[in-house]
Amino acid sequence: MQARTVETGFQDIHLIHRALPEIARDDVNLSTALFDHTLSAPIIIEAMTGGVKRAFDINAALAEAAEVLGLAMGVGSQRAAIEDPRMAYTFTIVRKRAPHAFLIANIGAPQLAEYTVDDIRTALDMIEADALAVHFNPLQEAVQPEGDPQYEGLVDKVKEVAASLSIPLIAKETGAGIAYEDARRLEETGVKGIDIGGAGGTSWAAVEACRAKALGNRHRARLGETFWDWGLPTAVSVVEVSQSVAVKVLASGGLRSGLDAAKALILGADAAGFAFNLLKPAVEGRVQAALERIMMELKTAMFLVGARSIKELQAAPAVIVGKTYQWLTARGFHPEKYARRRTP
Repeated sequence: MQARTVETGFQDIHLIHRALPEIARDDVNLSTALFDHTLSAPIIIEAMTGGVKRAFDINAALAEAAEVLGLAMGVGSQRAAIEDPRMAYTFTIVRKRAPHAFLIANIGAPQLAEYTVDDIRTALDMIEADALAVHFNPLQEAVQPEGDPQYEGLVDKVKEVAASLSIPLIAKETGAGIAYEDARRLEETGVKGIDIGGAGGTSWAAVEACRAKALGNRHRARLGETFWDWGLPTAVSVVEVSQSVAVKVLASGGLRSGLDAAKALILGADAAGFAFNLLKPAVEGRVQAALERIMMELKTAMFLVGARSIKELQAAPAVIVGKTYQWLTARGFHPEKYARRRTP
């Protein structure tokens, strides 16, 4: 099976270098507010795992780094622990290791049709959550051999859940991005944030294609290969969503550096999420160092564009070229507006 590279679109985003930034890098302030919670940097440790024994150590390492560095963290789908409470310990460790961090619980959108309010409360209480992410994965469900691609009536269910919560509800894609049409529908349900989960990171169609091949299911393997690179590139999705709704926008999907985070924030994101490039460090006990590198890269990018704060960074100019420019133009957006921003 031939692997294919899926682009995030960030290769088409170019920041404007300032030869006279008129600031010192040490004066750059990364702190920001997310849902009334102060973070030391607009970085989220994205949902990765839970519900299996190995997840305990991984989540513990990620949580410790989130606590020390003052960052936000999401957990993987809590379905396994809701259905088998013996697995809850792989999630509860997160709050124990990160008593002050902003933590995001996680359940799947298809499960909203079967879960009760008590089930949802169980997920929240499990990590003493500050927010709840409801993840959407229609692509994976459609390709997965045992998938259940049933998405009817979910808009109403999301609206019900959002109305019942005293904490923010975040709608989260898992790798195919969110278009402006769906962002507007989600905003109407009462969600307070949208985590775009754009194409360019983990391709769940590819993952399921590999699984199907290993299971000898050639039909599903071929289906996964066909939809390997399906979705909105992350950079495109950030623009489509941020220019269409007034809720918080979280950029995830293939971000690999603090420079990617800076580009996402300039395009309109409120925070940047990282997953894949933190998993191995979490296993090897060096996740804090990996996050500190990302934070230094973000600070350096801000210094080089002359931005002292995240707010100033979000107002900085950028030039959008290539396929990303073509996509946004065809969809009725105006990428040239980013290039024409003027900063002191």
